[in-house]
Amino acid sequence: METEIDSFRAGLYALLAALLLESPKPELLTQLRSMEGLLEFGLQEELAKALQELAQAAAIEPSELEQEFHDLFIGITRGELLPYGSWYLSGSLHGASLARLREDLHALGIEREPKQPEPEDHIAAISEVLALLIKERDARQREVFAKHLAPWASRFFDDLEKTHAARFYRAVAKVGKIFLGLESRYLGLER
Repeated sequence: METEIDSFRAGLYALLAALLLESPKPELLTQLRSMEGLLEFGLQEELAKALQELAQAAAIEPSELEQEFHDLFIGITRGELLPYGSWYLSGSLHGASLARLREDLHALGIEREPKQPEPEDHIAAISEVLALLIKERDARQREVFAKHLAPWASRFFDDLEKTHAARFYRAVAKVGKIFLGLESRYLGLER
């Protein structure tokens, strides 16, 4: 049976995945805005505050958000940021870290969706995997987090928070960074 904490963790990973894979649809922005004022139920104060800021940032016009997403992650030749583990770990795409992740995903029985153009080390893809492992109460979530997200994702969120184009995504970065710190402690990786 999934605990309330695990349900929240899985939901936050799924939210981060949705926000980082593509520009959020208006329905998701509406859901985010409706979170404002509903987040005080025992959340760590810093995370609750960051989620409130995200709820407020969701008042952005969808067309502005599409442009922001494009500037940050797509660009004309490339966006301001590359949200891939291999980039942060080795400075190049499709490196050894991606190969190790693919091996671990294969061992977990998780396959890449054929229609998904992004490699498996995209931060959204790893977040989706963690959401799934938490929902399934799979103890390997700790190993996946420790090996494939913890070594680089905080730097990604730091970079996202500092980018020129980020407005809405500055709030996403704050939530992501705080959540990763809490996850490290929750999973016993940080003392």
